[in-house]
Amino acid sequence: MEELVVALIALAILVYLFYALIRPEKF
Repeated sequence: MEELVVALIALAILVYLFYALIRPEKF
Protein backbone atom coordinates (compact mmCIF):
# COMPACT_ATOMS: atom_id res chain seq x y z
CA MET A 1 0.00 0.00 0.00
CA GLU A 2 3.07 2.25 -0.05
CA GLU A 3 2.31 3.34 -3.62
CA LEU A 4 -1.12 4.57 -2.47
CA VAL A 5 0.46 6.70 0.27
CA VAL A 6 2.92 8.23 -2.19
CA ALA A 7 0.11 8.92 -4.67
CA LEU A 8 -2.01 10.62 -1.98
CA ILE A 9 0.91 12.80 -0.88
CA ALA A 10 1.66 13.77 -4.49
CA LEU A 11 -2.01 14.60 -5.08
CA ALA A 12 -2.12 16.75 -1.94
CA ILE A 13 0.99 18.66 -3.07
CA LEU A 14 -0.49 19.23 -6.53
CA VAL A 15 -3.75 20.51 -5.06
CA TYR A 16 -1.84 22.81 -2.69
CA LEU A 17 0.25 24.22 -5.54
CA PHE A 18 -2.86 24.64 -7.71
CA TYR A 19 -4.65 26.68 -5.05
CA ALA A 20 -1.46 28.66 -4.35
CA LEU A 21 -1.40 29.66 -8.03
CA ILE A 22 -5.05 30.65 -8.34
CA ARG A 23 -5.38 32.27 -4.89
CA PRO A 24 -1.95 33.73 -4.04
CA GLU A 25 -3.43 36.23 -1.59
CA LYS A 26 -3.97 33.40 0.91
CA PHE A 27 -0.27 32.46 0.97
